[in-house]
Amino acid sequence: MTLTRPRSWRIELPAGMFLLNDNQRLDRRRKAEHIAVIRQTTAYTARHAKLPELERAHVFYVVHPDKKTRSRDPGNWSPSAKAAIDGLVDAGLLPDDNSTRLLGPDPRLGTARAKTQMALVITDLTSIHPDHLALLNPPGDLT
Repeated sequence: MTLTRPRSWRIELPAGMFLLNDNQRLDRRRKAEHIAVIRQTTAYTARHAKLPELERAHVFYVVHPDKKTRSRDPGNWSPSAKAAIDGLVDAGLLPDDNSTRLLGPDPRLGTARAKTQMALVITDLTSIHPDHLALLNPPGDLT
C-alpha cells in the first residue's frame, strides 16, 4: 500500500484579530459580535483563497500567541475555532460541520508572534485510504 499525502491548505486569520478564549468573561452580546467577526473573516479568507468544496475534512487550528502571552494552552481558543469552522461552512468549503463531515478541530500551538494569530490547516479526507483515516481516530468503542 502506497501512502499518498492528502491535499491540505492553510489559511490565516489577520494577526492581532480579537480571538475568543475560554478564560474571558464577556457578556452575550459582545461574545456574539466577536463570533460573527471571526466567522465572516474566515468565510471571506477561505473564499479569497479559492479553496475547493470538500466532502470531508480534518482541521487543525494553530494558535500563534503573542510574545507576552504567558498562558499557552491552545485548547483555550476553542470558541474561536468553532466560529472559524462555522465560517468554513458559510463559505461552502464543507456542507456541514457535523461528525460525518469534519474531524476536529484539533488544537496546536504555533510559534509566538508579535500579535496573536490563528491559522487553520484543512486536510481533504476524501482521498485518504480508510486504513490511514482510522489512525486519526481513537481505537475501539468510546462509549
